[in-house]
Amino acid sequence: MPQRTANRSAASRVFLVVACAVAAAAALLAVLLVLDAQRSARTEAEEVTRAVASSLAVTPAVAAGLSGRDDLQPFAESVMDGAGVDFVTIMTPDGTRVTHRDRDQIGRPYLGTIPGSARVMTEEFTGTLGPSVRTIAPVTSASGDLVGWVSVGVTVGSITGDILPRLPGVFAIAAGLLAAGVVGAYLAQRTTRRVAGDLPAGTIRDALSSYESVRTLGEALRAQTHEHGNRMHTAVSLLELGRTREAIEILTETSRQSQALVDQVAARRGGDPTVGALLLGKASQARERGVEWIADIDEHAPRSTLTPVDAVSVVGNLIDNALDAAASGPSPRWVRVAFTTTDDGMLRIDVSDSGTGVPPELADRVFERGFSTKPADAAGRGVGLPLVRSIVESAGGSVSLSPDPTVFTVLLPAVRG
Repeated sequence: MPQRTANRSAASRVFLVVACAVAAAAALLAVLLVLDAQRSARTEAEEVTRAVASSLAVTPAVAAGLSGRDDLQPFAESVMDGAGVDFVTIMTPDGTRVTHRDRDQIGRPYLGTIPGSARVMTEEFTGTLGPSVRTIAPVTSASGDLVGWVSVGVTVGSITGDILPRLPGVFAIAAGLLAAGVVGAYLAQRTTRRVAGDLPAGTIRDALSSYESVRTLGEALRAQTHEHGNRMHTAVSLLELGRTREAIEILTETSRQSQALVDQVAARRGGDPTVGALLLGKASQARERGVEWIADIDEHAPRSTLTPVDAVSVVGNLIDNALDAAASGPSPRWVRVAFTTTDDGMLRIDVSDSGTGVPPELADRVFERGFSTKPADAAGRGVGLPLVRSIVESAGGSVSLSPDPTVFTVLLPAVRG
């Protein structure tokens, strides 16, 4: 089963991701609609109980019945049947029931909160009929004296029953969203299959990594060739002018600068020759762009478990970003690359630059695919850093960003033995 999952095509993964996301969204929407229906039913119950209780409290028959001790039970039962409420309890000022849904409860104390002053109050309370939303209102005589109370309530069970007729509509909306999502997932799958065929996602990422490796290594070698060509042309011109000493100085300086980095790279016993060639080319590219190149390569730094293609893609993309930032930033312009060993034996790669840095609010977004702080018309923007993170994390490592100055730090497992 794990092997089948690993070999699943990118198109199938797109379908599963989109379908699962839509299913989760449909489920969340259904829950929100049910909660909204429940809230609406409760609000409606509060409004109904408040309206009925307030109306009964000012009904002359209720005040007269309480003052004359008339039998108000038939009147309360007719209101319960007509208003669709679960109980209408009329009581004396001290809370003794005069009416109740259960006649056996008449004459017993009211279960609920009786306000300390003559005011209308709505609450949820558990009484003889169970939890209910109820409103209590004062009944006053013509002279304004308190002669009793009226409590009107709807049980929580009745509120829940009012929600049930709304559920088919909720489920219909959720089902419609799910169906639309499945269709969208199918279309996304077909579009992905047209581009990538049935290739697994890992193969596509490897292909992208290979492309990025070739691109960055090609740029580095082009810069190195261009730099050497310029110096050779200058040296030849000086020789033609008979200025042999200046020509020798230019060629010697070129050799010395290149040899210094070659010595650093060669001294690293566990190094990757491909990455070494990349560093030599990037040094030329930095000089071509007027950026000071600083390399600090520990000869004891181990070799990572990455393949040469992935290693070039990771290091090359980080250096490219640093060169872009430094070249467009304030002077002095510099880029520093360091290969060291952590205390637990991992390879640590630090790439820092003198650029203006990444705003703190965008520090996490730079690793998102498609996001870039560079011009929108630049080719390939928003691919390098997400690819770096994907390669590093797949190898069991990590990549992080710290400001002042901007430093990208990569930690990678080292080859053992």
